Parts: sequence; structure tokens; C-alpha cells
Amino acid sequence: MKIALYGGAFNPVHNEHINLVRAAAEELGLDKVIIIPTAISPHKRTSMTASGRDRLQMCRLAFADLQNTEVSDYEIKRGGISYSYVTCRHFKKLYKDDELYFIIGADMLHIFEFWKEPEEILKCVTLAVCAREDKNALGADIKNFTKTFKKEIVTFSYVGKAVSSSRIRAVAALGEDTREYVPEAVRKYIKNRNLYSLPEVRGVKKYLTQSRWEHTVRVAEAAAEQSRAAGVFEIDAIIAAALHDCAKYLSENAEELKGFSPPKGVPSSVMHQFGGAFMAEKVFGIKDENILNAIRYHSTGRENMSRLEKLIFLADLLEDGRSFNGVENLRKIFRRDINECLFAALEHQIEYLNSTGEEICPLTQRAYNYLKENYGK
Repeated sequence: MKIALYGGAFNPVHNEHINLVRAAAEELGLDKVIIIPTAISPHKRTSMTASGRDRLQMCRLAFADLQNTEVSDYEIKRGGISYSYVTCRHFKKLYKDDELYFIIGADMLHIFEFWKEPEEILKCVTLAVCAREDKNALGADIKNFTKTFKKEIVTFSYVGKAVSSSRIRAVAALGEDTREYVPEAVRKYIKNRNLYSLPEVRGVKKYLTQSRWEHTVRVAEAAAEQSRAAGVFEIDAIIAAALHDCAKYLSENAEELKGFSPPKGVPSSVMHQFGGAFMAEKVFGIKDENILNAIRYHSTGRENMSRLEKLIFLADLLEDGRSFNGVENLRKIFRRDINECLFAALEHQIEYLNSTGEEICPLTQRAYNYLKENYGK
């Protein structure tokens, strides 16, 4: 038989996982695909991880109607960090007379040589690589792989939507519906078990207009997706994003702002960031100063920003609903280098404010000057 192993955190499993398995089975003529949720992934760490039991059950629900699939609890039962070479050895012993494949994405092929014991994996399985979006990049990675390991791989041509589990976790954390991303049975499971819920942000929606709430959700999605690359805990990114505009529509006499002292010399257009930090602490109980500062400076920036501050500033500016000139280029830079993007974004903001004659907040100017001096821009 031709059997493929497909591992991952599946945190949560989503529609693109299912579509990928279906495409691999059809194109490669597989007799069976074994889906293996990790116990602890060596590649991904997040504070928003559902339990192994929950992830296993979501996989069983997601793949229940897909023929010739099996969900294995091997790595969950084994516990600890889930290394692929150990898993591949295990299944090679079980299926010693069968043809084994190991499904990975093109992004994983790019870094495969840095996995733990890659040669051991290749003794047990043949890699089956999903092309994803950039087929040209895949060709270069295949060439490098065959040169390094003297092994062949197989590919299948599925190109799915750009959906990440981090985006789904952000949506669920804010209490929004995940049906766009996951099968109905998984959606109900997430909702019924209150997975990924963050009590710290419960109730913030009532302070915002519908359009501002939709913006807030998009900021949380962008922040969650870039949190790992930014070196930020995902949970902190989502909390800061969810609360960043919480005071935007409150009057200065609102009960929630009782005791708040507005800073002097700050344009009224950005005053809500300071009120938001005050409200996040007093109303929502946030005590983490890094999260509070990310809210406090999300519109203006400041000198020597923390990683979380940079992330929220850029997620707010570049979320999917923004459509100003140059936003796509900034998004590309955002995915590549957060400091380079922050400098480019501040430069863009200052140029725009100068062109319109609007007041530039001193914090923004100092943030720009700081980056220009310290990063040699």
C-alpha cells in the first residue's frame, strides 16, 4: 500500500488541512493518509494551544467523512516534544512492507535540513511536498534538497488559500464565528468547549461601532499571524490588539475614564490610545505593562519600542481592511522584517501628515528619528 503520514499541531485543524489531504490522496494515489497531531511541536510555540485531547478530537471530527484517512494518537500518547524522525521510525515498523510518504508544505522543505535527524526521516519515508503559492521557490528548494540528501521527493500541485491556525485562534479568542475556516463539527466543538477564549477581552465589543469592531478583529488576526516572527507571545498580541481601540468612542467624562489624566501636547486624534491603556488596566484588569504600552502607543509609536509595541502599531496600520497607497509594499516588508517595516511605515505616516498639513505627534517624530539613527536608515 501507499501510505502517507501528515503531522502537525492542528491547533485547530481547518479546511485547508482537509483539502490538502484530499489533494495528496488523489494526485499521489494514496491508499491511506494517517493524520498525527503533535504533543508539543518543536517548530511552533504558542500560549494559545488547545489540549492534545481537544486537538485529537477536532481532527477526528474534521476527517470523519474523508475516506481512507485515519487519525492517530501516537504522538499525543507519547508526550513530550514530537520529533518527526521518531514518528517515522514508529510507522515504518508498523508498515515495513508498504510505501511510506511524509506530507509537508514547501515552507517546511525550505528548512528541512535543520530538522532533528533529517537523514533518519528519509530512511523511513519519501517526502511528499505541497507546492503552495510560489512554485519557483519550490523548484530551488527541491534542487537544494536533492543535492544535500541525494534523495528524490514527490510533489503534488495543490495550492490552497492562505489560512493559518493563528488567524482562527484570534477570531475564536474574540468570540467571533470560525465557520469560514473550519468544518461545522469543528466550529461547534470550539464554541461548545470555549477553546481559545480570552476572558481578558470579554465585553470590549460593546464599546465599539460595528465597523471599528471588524477592524479590531482584523488587527488581532494580523498580530497573531506575525507574532511568532516578531518574537511575541501570541496571547499578548491578541489581547493588545483586541483592546487597542477600546476608548476610541468614549467621552472624557465617561465613567470608564474616571481618574484618567490626558497627556499634554498630544493631538486629539491619538488621545484614544492613552485612554485605551488606562481603560485596559482599570476596566479589563490588564496589569502587564508591555501590553499596556502596546495599546498606549499604537497610533503614534515612540522611541525604542518593544517588539509587542511594534507589532501592534504595524498590525493596526496594515490590517487587511486598509487600502492606502503603498500598503501592499508595507505588508510585504512586514512579513520580512519588522524594524524595516516600522521605519518605512513611520516615514510614510510623516510624509502623509506633512502633505495634508495635519499635526505630527512629537512621539511619532521621535520614533522615526530613533529608528533612523539606530538602524542606519
